[in-house]
Amino acid sequence: MITTIIFDIGNVLADFTWREHYERFGFDKAMIERLADATVRDPLWNEYDKGVMTYEELFQGFVDNDPEIEPQLREVFADVSTMVIRNDYAIPWIHALQDKGYRCLYLSNFSERAHRECVEALDFIPHMDGGILSYQEKVIKPMPEIYQLLIDRYELTPQECVFLDDTPKNLEGAKKFGIHTIHFQNQTQAIEELRKLGVEA
Repeated sequence: MITTIIFDIGNVLADFTWREHYERFGFDKAMIERLADATVRDPLWNEYDKGVMTYEELFQGFVDNDPEIEPQLREVFADVSTMVIRNDYAIPWIHALQDKGYRCLYLSNFSERAHRECVEALDFIPHMDGGILSYQEKVIKPMPEIYQLLIDRYELTPQECVFLDDTPKNLEGAKKFGIHTIHFQNQTQAIEELRKLGVEA
């Protein structure tokens, strides 16, 4: 029996809209690809989510990746509040699950700056029953430590949990602990998958 629903945040409860954010500045496709390669596609992004480097160190790493576009990098990172947009279904879905007796937790790779500047997009967090943001714990998915931490902190029985994430490698990490998983593509698909596990979603 499933008692706990664990949600990823990015591209599940909220969308990680980095491309739309970059497009707001009027850059052409080539520049957007260069910006992406220097930033969100670089391993540095995950290191920042892990909370083991400062924003200044992160930004210098981005500049080192492509020094010619430093002005554009400074422009797009002056304000990152539009990089995360909350999905309209997030809060109603959380409440519907809670009303049926399920505990709703979050488990997400997230940086300190995004947490601070995208707070409006994360307004569903206070409605949840707890969770973990990677930067606060210095571990990220799919490191085994982050799943163990969630299990221990909330005294979870893994076989009674289901984890929704849009990234397969993060799901594989959860499966190793016996947690049920759903590869999230959209809410309709996820609800159907939850129902197959006996969850009234």
